[in-house]
Amino acid sequence: TTGSYIARFLPHFASNAPLFFTMNNTDWMTKAHSMGTSIMAVRFAGGVVMGADSRTTTGSYIANRVSDKLTPIHDSIYCCRSGSASDTQAVADYVKYYLNVHAIELGDKPLVKSAAALFQRLCYENKNALQAGIIVGGWDKKKGGQVFTIPLGGSLVEQPFSIGGSGSTYIYGYCDAHYRENMTKEECEQFVINCESI
Repeated sequence: TTGSYIARFLPHFASNAPLFFTMNNTDWMTKAHSMGTSIMAVRFAGGVVMGADSRTTTGSYIANRVSDKLTPIHDSIYCCRSGSASDTQAVADYVKYYLNVHAIELGDKPLVKSAAALFQRLCYENKNALQAGIIVGGWDKKKGGQVFTIPLGGSLVEQPFSIGGSGSTYIYGYCDAHYRENMTKEECEQFVINCESI
């Protein structure tokens, strides 16, 4: 019968235990919603503006409200990290080491694209073991300000601006509607602040 089918496959309904969501339980309508990580970088004529929220989440639980997701890689190259904090910190440490060795070999500051390529290689070759989404931004004398995205899986894409992290889905529409080419540094800063404040 239908009753035994429900009892067998949905034992929660067979017992009289309260449901997690009922029409009487309206906490979800007033409760603050954790929107996950939001990282971003925006290129302008003289460089790059980068920003990130400061929350570290474990599922819907905010484990740390003051984490730093912007990591210096070299003098004028930074990365924004999303995904597993330990994975992204380890990858950033490796890239920082290899890029410093590369700079010593060159006798000059490394290119932003070189840093992005190192991130991409590490993320791609370890894609089955890492949960790492990275945005690399910086300035070099060859191409000026640049923004590169390395999403989960390890592809590499250069973009005028990039957003990432689990919370970025909440700001895609805002970014598409308000981004303009050739913004000034101040306009980029305000754009990042507005996006991260949503």
